[in-house]
Amino acid sequence: MSNCSRFTPSFFLRNPHTQTLWPSLLRLPIPLQLTRERIELPDGDFLDLDWGENKSGPLAIIFHGLEGSGKSNYVRGIMSKLAKQGWQTVVMNFRGCSGEPNYLPRAYHSGDTGDIDYIIQLLRERMPTNIIATIGYSLGGNALLKYLGEVGSASNVNAAVAVSVPFDLDNAAHTLRHSGFGIYQNYLLKKLKQTVLAKRDILKPHIDITSALHAKNFHEFDHQVTAKLHGFTGVEDYYAQSSSNQYIPKIRTPTLILHAEDDPFLDKSAIPASGKQDYVTLEISKHGGHVGFIDSEGYWLERRIPSFINSLK
Repeated sequence: MSNCSRFTPSFFLRNPHTQTLWPSLLRLPIPLQLTRERIELPDGDFLDLDWGENKSGPLAIIFHGLEGSGKSNYVRGIMSKLAKQGWQTVVMNFRGCSGEPNYLPRAYHSGDTGDIDYIIQLLRERMPTNIIATIGYSLGGNALLKYLGEVGSASNVNAAVAVSVPFDLDNAAHTLRHSGFGIYQNYLLKKLKQTVLAKRDILKPHIDITSALHAKNFHEFDHQVTAKLHGFTGVEDYYAQSSSNQYIPKIRTPTLILHAEDDPFLDKSAIPASGKQDYVTLEISKHGGHVGFIDSEGYWLERRIPSFINSLK
């Protein structure tokens, strides 16, 4: 079902770009003592988990956005808030995002649900009776919704929240090309190209490094790099298979989706139709930007997300 969001932006931060950029550029770093655990994967690669301080209680698993990590302020903010409410917290750093290049040529992408499934199953086996909630931001939210739709009633989690999801990847790539004079696209592409350079020797047999480094937008980069490294026939195939909008009707886990109409990463025309959903609540606000949602009291997401997952305990 669809609900009107109660989020009201701060009077001084009604612009979508100020909402989006403020938490990244002007929020002070959030001090957290995280403990790293390396998970060796069956394919010979690895994932790094960053654990919060609590060692008991319900568990919240967090999936970050494109080129994010356990160091991202939005991740650390929700981990800090949930820890104070008695939750164990852990962020799964996608492959290559933990500060060390992963071993294999492949990396991660918006529809990559294999690692999410592996980690959820692993943690469920460790904690068979714990409540487990999952929280995904942006790319991590898209992959989480896709995973929940794929597994349906076989989900091993009790609740999920997805924030600022690029439901239609082709639309998102097109929107980012023009949004904010291309500042978001250029910033993210720069980080992705740095990753390519760091793994140049491993990637050379699989992609054209020169073409990757000269990609002018996400369509070009995803065609030259993401699609080729992850078994897609091209960028259209990657976007078509990985967009989460088609998986939402198949979700059978209580799920809250938080999104703003003015999100500069996605045109509002790509927000899924509300429709009747027994398991999914879509809360749409007029303002909020991309993973922003700053109101007069501070960071609204860090109140709304705990409110939802605590209600299901």
